[in-house]
Amino acid sequence: MEEAVKQWYALHTRSHFEKKVFDGLTGKGHEAFLPQMQVMSRRRDRRKKLLVPLIPGYVFVRTDLDPAEYHHILRTVGVVRIIGFKGRAVPAREEEIASLMILDGTDRTVQNRAYMRKGDRVMIMEGPFKGLVGFYIRPRGKGKVVVSIELLQRSLAVEIDDWALEKVSEHGLIG
Repeated sequence: MEEAVKQWYALHTRSHFEKKVFDGLTGKGHEAFLPQMQVMSRRRDRRKKLLVPLIPGYVFVRTDLDPAEYHHILRTVGVVRIIGFKGRAVPAREEEIASLMILDGTDRTVQNRAYMRKGDRVMIMEGPFKGLVGFYIRPRGKGKVVVSIELLQRSLAVEIDDWALEKVSEHGLIG
């Protein structure tokens, strides 16, 4: 019997429950991913770096989503629902998860934005985000790459130098 293909699915969590959901899923033996970024705490007495969710309210789980696993995942404390369309769970695209994995743990300024459709697709060719694929926007002179997660209708923007980018089509890099 063939093993079903595992894909990444987005889970909507209760507010501020991302870490609890991640820990609950990994504790149950599931492969989970909670993309995070570093920020400085805003305490008056001391400053320290904290990891906060890159996309608040969401955790990803890699599963074949058979009925038993589906219910096992949904029963995890803090999980509200599996993101889908018309009552059916819809997997995230591998390229989007790979881009989030590259951003995971960054201390760069990342802006969480509403989902964007306009702009050229680009791949970052140099530096810590090498391989990240997204859309290029240029607000008021500063280059930014936006990584859109279509399934969640969210986008993340990160500042990047123009020289580190190459334009890509649906089929790969443009010569």
